[in-house]
Amino acid sequence: MSTLSVAAVERLIRSVGAGRVSRDAAEALAAILEQKGTQIATKAVKLARHAGRKTVTGDDIKLAD
Repeated sequence: MSTLSVAAVERLIRSVGAGRVSRDAAEALAAILEQKGTQIATKAVKLARHAGRKTVTGDDIKLAD
């Protein structure tokens, strides 16, 4: 189960033009987004630590992507 809300992912899909979204589609996208987000966050944490910081910044996230 994903930590991203299915409702939020449904809104995301609708925002790009979908009239209807199945729960299965929203759950599948949520799982993919969570996996990719975890990869980016892991890299961002490494960048922050390398810079001697405990705080992950927006720039760390952008660099990690």
